[in-house]
Amino acid sequence: MKLNRLGSSDLLVSEIGLGCMSLGMDERKAIAIIHEALDRGVNLLDTADLYDSGRNEEIVGKAIRGRRDQVIIATKVGNRRIPGQEGWSWDASKSYILAAVKDSLRRLNTDYIDLYQLHGGTLDDPMDDTIEAFEQLKREGYIRQYGISSIRPNVIREYVSRSSIVSVMNSYSIVDRRAEEAVLPLLQEQGISVIARGPLSSGALAANRQPVKGVPDYELNELLELRRALEESLVTPARSLTQLAIRYSLAHPAVAAVIPGASSREQLQQNLAAADLPDLTETEISLIREVSKANSYKLHR
Repeated sequence: MKLNRLGSSDLLVSEIGLGCMSLGMDERKAIAIIHEALDRGVNLLDTADLYDSGRNEEIVGKAIRGRRDQVIIATKVGNRRIPGQEGWSWDASKSYILAAVKDSLRRLNTDYIDLYQLHGGTLDDPMDDTIEAFEQLKREGYIRQYGISSIRPNVIREYVSRSSIVSVMNSYSIVDRRAEEAVLPLLQEQGISVIARGPLSSGALAANRQPVKGVPDYELNELLELRRALEESLVTPARSLTQLAIRYSLAHPAVAAVIPGASSREQLQQNLAAADLPDLTETEISLIREVSKANSYKLHR
């Protein structure tokens, strides 16, 4: 498994990580998937305090027991459950971040987090205080590095100019190419890495899985036509649609890692097989861009 440096940091992450959100609540099954991923060279595990109300962090914590030195743990903060209120509230305040990290550390059963990420962000946040919270956590040794998870170019630009983030987690796939317009060029220029989430677009680009609905910017018939075009031109017996999609998300030089999810051993194996394949050629990348849409950001530009 190839390792890439995250920004200018000392964090080396596997080019294919594991998005843990889709592991589910079956602890035994989830831990088995994580262990197989680690055995196959994955070291980047992405979770969040939001997932399953913290239960996902707990499962990750159990899975890495005795293997902490093999893992780059990435988790997220900013969504807060307030007693007596339904759902989650957004809270990017310094006081909340400094408190929430302690709960994540406890659930993950570790004394430090490798990559702590703001789980969203708006221009109305107390951004200077938010940044100071992460910087304080770095100084105190609770986290090694920090980044943001955001699809808002206007928010990303602010953090690029005002903070020392090493990464941006952003949705990026063949059917969601918005980042190519405004985000990837900026981050490449600034030496900040992208962690690409959703390379398979919730299964829309997965092999052996027929979509039953469209995705943003693609009606179902358009999505099926795109899959047909990709399968006819670029899918081979040695490279499935799943692996093609993952290699596309990895093709941009700003992308350090992709984090496809897996809810079964079979899905994990399909995802990780992409690590054994060569990079896409410029001709292949051009062909993919010809048959897919060059999406653009409509909000938060």
